[in-house]
Amino acid sequence: MDFLTADPARVTVVVATRNRRDELLRTLGRLTALPDRPPVIVVDNGSADGSAEAAARCFPGVEVVALARNAGAAARNAGVWRARTPYVAFSDDDSWWHAGALGRAARVLDADPRLGLVAARTLVGPGREPDPVNEAMAASPLRDGGNAAVLGFLACACVVRRAAFLGVGGFSELLFFVGEERLLAYDLAAAGWGRRYRPEVVACHHPSPLRPDPGRRRRSELRNAVLTAWLRRPAAVALAETMSLAGQALRDRDACAALAGAARRLPRALAARRLLPDDVERQIRTVAAAEQAGRDETSTEGGHHGDLAGGRPADERGPDHPQPPRGADPDPGRRNVAAGTAPGYRG
Repeated sequence: MDFLTADPARVTVVVATRNRRDELLRTLGRLTALPDRPPVIVVDNGSADGSAEAAARCFPGVEVVALARNAGAAARNAGVWRARTPYVAFSDDDSWWHAGALGRAARVLDADPRLGLVAARTLVGPGREPDPVNEAMAASPLRDGGNAAVLGFLACACVVRRAAFLGVGGFSELLFFVGEERLLAYDLAAAGWGRRYRPEVVACHHPSPLRPDPGRRRRSELRNAVLTAWLRRPAAVALAETMSLAGQALRDRDACAALAGAARRLPRALAARRLLPDDVERQIRTVAAAEQAGRDETSTEGGHHGDLAGGRPADERGPDHPQPPRGADPDPGRRNVAAGTAPGYRG
């Protein structure tokens, strides 16, 4: 078993949580039982259910960081800062890593010093059903070293090079949650870091029944698609995203709320605006074109691979997004994985 040869001090697992004490304790039980005994850091996002206290009491070997407020996806950044290993794996409070996965990810990262992120294969629920996002990532038209290169991923199923992650600023505080992976992928690509899907690295996801209102998630997704465009994409793209959302807002209350939320955050987005290099913008357009071609081919079959490039969210495109496997997250917004809309951190 190759994981027995891995250096257990190479990868730290950072777990973000909020008000999911039982799920958190289950996840910590899984992580602390891994044969390679990775260091584990829990970042509690201002829970009111005693999650931080329970984690510290039941797992004294786990470092617990209790934030005074809900920082959204950026809570993970606090855990990465505290890590003392070259690589960091992320878990949510309802996900964990398969035995051997972290050692394999470390060896992949060791082998290529320009690789910044490994996106894992995700298995869902007790039946270990493959998440449809695995197929979406594998189908990316971008290639890197013979592997699929991605512009999006599941935050709860990735391993990052700590220096690369911190060097680009980690997850965005502005976006809060939903779609945070997309912006991180763009920034890693802009800084020259590789992002590869490696199916031999496996994460397990048992979606929690304690999920936010689907409407709230959709509002965040729509809002953040516009904000991400203004943060990094050409003005014409950002304007088109904004006008599309404005058009939806005339007939859709969620879109109207999303547009208002984007408007409130727009001054901060413009202050942080930094256009992507031309080659990264071309990659986004290449993936978007490939996905549109795939949607055109499969529109009569009721499925597509999801949006890997950062276009509009899946639920704007009608009912043709893939159905989740048995036990998977029922929220259609998470199908938009490689655009960065993943389970992410639930606030």
